[in-house]
Amino acid sequence: MSVHSSTKELPNFDHSFLDLLSQGFENFPDSVCCQSGSQILTYAEVDTLSAKIANQLIQSGFEVGFKGAIYSLNSVETLIATVGVIRAGGVWVPINPRNSLKDNLGVLERFEVSALFYQSAFIEAAQSIDNGSRLIVALDNQATEHIFWRDWCADANIAAPRVELDGASLMSLPQTGGTTGSPKGVMLNHSCFNANAYNSAQLNPRTEQVWLCAAPMTHVGGRIALCVMPRGARLVIMDRVDLDLVLELIQQEKVTDLFLPPTAIYTLLDHPGLDEYNLSSVRQLGYGSAPMNIERLKEAIERLGPIMSGGYGQTECPMSISSFRPEEHVENGQIVSDQRLRSVGRETPVSTVRIMGEDGDLVGPNVEGEIVIRGPTVASGYYQDPQETAAIRRNDWHLTGDIGYLDDEGFLYICDRKKDMIITGGFNVYSVEVERVMAEFPGIKQAAVVGLPDEKWGELVTAAVISDPNITVDEEALLIFIKEQLGSVKTPKRLEIVNELPLTPLGKVDKKALRQILET
Repeated sequence: MSVHSSTKELPNFDHSFLDLLSQGFENFPDSVCCQSGSQILTYAEVDTLSAKIANQLIQSGFEVGFKGAIYSLNSVETLIATVGVIRAGGVWVPINPRNSLKDNLGVLERFEVSALFYQSAFIEAAQSIDNGSRLIVALDNQATEHIFWRDWCADANIAAPRVELDGASLMSLPQTGGTTGSPKGVMLNHSCFNANAYNSAQLNPRTEQVWLCAAPMTHVGGRIALCVMPRGARLVIMDRVDLDLVLELIQQEKVTDLFLPPTAIYTLLDHPGLDEYNLSSVRQLGYGSAPMNIERLKEAIERLGPIMSGGYGQTECPMSISSFRPEEHVENGQIVSDQRLRSVGRETPVSTVRIMGEDGDLVGPNVEGEIVIRGPTVASGYYQDPQETAAIRRNDWHLTGDIGYLDDEGFLYICDRKKDMIITGGFNVYSVEVERVMAEFPGIKQAAVVGLPDEKWGELVTAAVISDPNITVDEEALLIFIKEQLGSVKTPKRLEIVNELPLTPLGKVDKKALRQILET
């Protein structure tokens, strides 16, 4: 089901995103495109290397619409391989290395990935799917079982291939969870990325941007990188969030823009040497993916200056639902009220945001309801799942699944989630998925997982468990079991053994009541 764009006067986004990438390569050939440690590549070099990957893919028989996965921590090669897949007309499937191997292998199978570029740290995944039917290429030469990417495309043409794509062509297939706990593929097309690049330029029109890519490029970090490349941004890439290195790189590379989850910002503020670094180059420090503690947000503004930039997006509408710009955090030289700081900003140039009541009608200011949006960045749906796609559409609006309200000035506030999704440290955790794994552990009769407010994590993954009275549950072994199945992010950080769980009249676990019990 399609979602109509808003009535705003917007450019035509119905074209290949490669048109914008080409502008970056053509306009800034001698400028640094990306760097990591001692690796420094210009736009001309990234142009050549990504074109070689694209041409080699096409020469190997890959056709427009193939799925190409990148399984890697942040690196220069991650970016080059991503651009190469897209320039070959492929669909970029980002694989989150923080997820469990089991989950990621499931994604590679369900999304029909036919080409995999991986870092040697994740060779187990490559070995697991290596049945001769896929192209598997190593992004570093430590992985000797599969060909090294530079060797693989050494003889390929250096001129970018011509592929027939338009705005409706699928460009990326990131994953999101669902009430079943199974990841769903979110179909983001070329027009979505065109609109996000336009949105980025409207909200942050400064030239000569230096972006610190500390957040995972399999997450929002990769989408940001692609959308600022057309304007010649320099990307300083980190393979993980190391706060000492973050501070050093900001000072050394004169970083102007970066995005960090609240947990990392808190650690940054607590860094004993923070005030010794020159961070004056920073014009925008984006925060999001989880609620931020108001007192810590005010501390960040006081200590770092009016550079904090909030907002709201979701995988189904990445980066662009609302924006809380740095200048909106202050008024007449003073930090705005705590109430305003709880906002996620106002609708962006490419989005129209409204609140919908249960009856499907839109409601006025200061009335709670489901947050709904229209605009060109809305995903075209879930991959091979028309039923789930229809479930997030109503009256040509996209349903976010979040409850909130708009105030009289158009600032958006998120009150609660309709779905039992937990955002911890900037990552989504779906309670049903964790509950399902816990139920497989010996001695567990029933488990309920909720997110509790937490100053460090935004939300703390918390599990309440009813155990079999005849079996003693080894709590440490249970947590190890969950971690092996789902990875560390989704493993509860607090575990409570209880005698009973609160139930609704229909016999389901009342998670609102459970949260209240656990918070007391």
